[in-house]
Amino acid sequence: MHILFNRYQETRRKFLTRAIAAIAATGLPAWYEKEAIASERALDAERPRRLGPNDTIQFGLIGCGGKKGGFRQGLNDAHAAASKAGCKVVAVCDVDRTHCADAANEFGPGTKQYHDFRDLLADKTIDAVIIGTPDHWHVQIAIAALRAGKDVYCEKPLTLTIDEGKKLVRVAQETGRVFQVGSQQRSDPRFRLACEIVRNGLIGKIKTVTAHLPTGPTGGPFQPQPVPEDLDFDFWLGPAPADPSILHGDVIDDVIFNFWRSPVAEPDLLPDYFPERVYGNFRWWLDYSGGMMTDWGAHHNDIAQWGLGTDHTGPVKIQGFGRGPTIGVNCYNTFPEFDIYSTYADGTVLHTTNQGENGVTFEGENGTVFVSRSRIEASDPKLLTTPLPPNAVRLYVSNDHMQNFIDCIRSRKETICPASVGHRSATICHLGNISLRLGGKILYWDPEHETFHNDPVAEAMLSRPRRRPWLL
Repeated sequence: MHILFNRYQETRRKFLTRAIAAIAATGLPAWYEKEAIASERALDAERPRRLGPNDTIQFGLIGCGGKKGGFRQGLNDAHAAASKAGCKVVAVCDVDRTHCADAANEFGPGTKQYHDFRDLLADKTIDAVIIGTPDHWHVQIAIAALRAGKDVYCEKPLTLTIDEGKKLVRVAQETGRVFQVGSQQRSDPRFRLACEIVRNGLIGKIKTVTAHLPTGPTGGPFQPQPVPEDLDFDFWLGPAPADPSILHGDVIDDVIFNFWRSPVAEPDLLPDYFPERVYGNFRWWLDYSGGMMTDWGAHHNDIAQWGLGTDHTGPVKIQGFGRGPTIGVNCYNTFPEFDIYSTYADGTVLHTTNQGENGVTFEGENGTVFVSRSRIEASDPKLLTTPLPPNAVRLYVSNDHMQNFIDCIRSRKETICPASVGHRSATICHLGNISLRLGGKILYWDPEHETFHNDPVAEAMLSRPRRRPWLL
C-alpha cells in the first residue's frame, strides 16, 4: 500500500509539472498564463490525495491503429490515459491482429487482446474505454459501451450521420455514464481565451466565424489487392455499405433518396480491398467518414460553436459549394475543396472553407480574433493583454483533455465535451456535406427538432443503410 501511494504521488507531481510547462509554452498573455497555471493547481488540489488498490481506473482501447498507414490516434489516446496517476490500460482490441499485438506490447505484459469489441466490453474489470476506430464504428461501439456500464472517451468526429448522433445522445443521458469526445482544442487555453473574448462581446456582435481547414486529398482509381491475412476486413467494414459504388460521382436526387432510405444494405457483398481504403485513409470515403469537413471540421466548427455559445443548437440555413471528388469507382469520394455557409438565427454566418491558415477567425463589428494550435492574435493587441473584468463570462476550464475525462470519471461530473456537444459540432459538418452532395442546394434546418423543413431528399440523408445485424 505504501509503495502504491508513493508511486501515485510521484506520478501526480510529474503530471502537474508537465501541465504547467505546457501552459507556459503556449504563448499566452502573461495574465492569462498566470490564471491557467493557477487553475491547473486548483484542479490538482481537487484530485484524491491517495488511492487504494481498488481505485485504479482500468482502460480498454478499441481501435488501436498502428504502423500500417501511420494512424495511431487510438494508441496516442491510450498512452495519454496510461500516463495519468491511478490509470492503467489493461486491454486492447483491433480487427487487425498485428496492430492488436503491437498495441498490447506497448502496454506491457498481461495486457489482454481482443478482436471483437463485444468481448472486451464483457470484461468486468474494465472501467472505461477509448474508441479510436474509423468514424463509421464510433456510435455503434459507444452505445454498446454505455449500455455495458463503461465510461467512454470517443474520438472525433463523434458520428457518421446526424440520426445516429441523436440516438447516442439519448443513450448517454439514459445511462448517466461519463462521456468525453476527443475535441481536444477545448482543453487548449488559447482556444478558451479566444472564446471568452468573443463571449464577452469584446469584438462586438459577431458577423462571421471562419473555420479554416486543410484541403482534402484526391486519388484513384485504386487497384484491388488481396486482403491481408491479419485483417478481418469484413468486421472492419461492420455496418458500412457493402456496395459503395452508389456514393461515387454525380448522383441524381432520386437515387440518393432511394439509397439512403433503404434500411439495410446487402449483407454478403464486400467492396474491393486496397490499402487506400483502410487505416488512416478511411477519412476520404463517404462510406466511413466525411472527408476534411468532418476531420478538421469537427475541431474548428466545435470551437466556433463554443465561441458563439451555441453548443446545444445550430444553424438554420446551410449552403455548400465545392470542387467535387474524383469521378469513378475505387476513388476517394469526399470533397477536397469547399466553402460552406451556415447561417444562425441571429444572422451570424459560420464559413467553413479549405482556404486560409489552419485555425478559426472570429470577426466582430469591432475587431477580429484568430486562434490556432500554435498561436492566438487579435486585431487590437489590447484585446489579449488586458485582463477580463471580474464579472466576465468564463468558460469551462480544462488544460488537459484526457485528464479532464479521468477527473470526471472520479467526480462523476460532466466533461468539457460530452456527447451532446460533440454531436452538435459533427452535425454542422454533416449538414455541409449533405448540401455539397446535393449540388450546393440551400438547406433549411430546424436545430431544435433536428430535421429539415419540407425536404424529403435531404431528410433521407440524415441516416445511412446498415449492413448485417449492425443495428443500433
